[in-house]
Amino acid sequence: MTIAQELDDQKGICQDVIFPPGDLYSDEPPLESELHLRQIILLLTCLEWLWRDRNDFYAAGNLTIYYSPRQRKSEYFRGPDFFVVLGTERKTRKSWVVWEEDGKYPNVILEILSNSTTNTDKGLKKTIYQDTFRTPDYFWFDPYTQEFAGFHLVDGEYQPLQASEQGHLWSHQLGLYLGVYEGLLRFFTQDGQLVPTPEEKAEQAEQKAEQSQQQAEQAEQKAERLAAKLRELNIDPDTI
Repeated sequence: MTIAQELDDQKGICQDVIFPPGDLYSDEPPLESELHLRQIILLLTCLEWLWRDRNDFYAAGNLTIYYSPRQRKSEYFRGPDFFVVLGTERKTRKSWVVWEEDGKYPNVILEILSNSTTNTDKGLKKTIYQDTFRTPDYFWFDPYTQEFAGFHLVDGEYQPLQASEQGHLWSHQLGLYLGVYEGLLRFFTQDGQLVPTPEEKAEQAEQKAEQSQQQAEQAEQKAERLAAKLRELNIDPDTI
């Protein structure tokens, strides 16, 4: 089936149709490289840590999205490398089945480019995400060439996002920037702060504790030197 036929078929679907429940496992193939896997895990880890107190979103990587109007596993499915759905229950899923999720599609999608997927990610998938999914924010990133681009849905069409001075792209849906840091894509807060992993956060806390201890030791040493100097002048430091 061509993309045109797929889109035409989707247009005729009544949004009020309630499909019976299904139980579909994801059919996504293994990731193409270790770097792809590390990138997906990094995004998931950081977002879930940042939103650890929230229960109104679902984020996943390399997971199949089934959206057949006839509830058929064999038609109308795509597997974004990373996606986020807002306004839904935060729980484990075998796949994302649109007809079981109140018709919800991802709010944000990211595709990790490779030699075998670049044309599809920039062409066919972009069209589907724009015209069928109506996903507001779409990004792609190549961890090898560092190519990074993003789009926001405006009046039904994707418009390129303009990079900030730091080269970051704003996700309207997440309320976060995405940008390249040490060769991989990371999240940044509105004021440009890197969203850390739990391990990075622990390291920061440890470094801060060490700095506080060093400052305390330096203050104590300074006080001891001052006391010694006062004693040389026959002044009791305890009486000051």
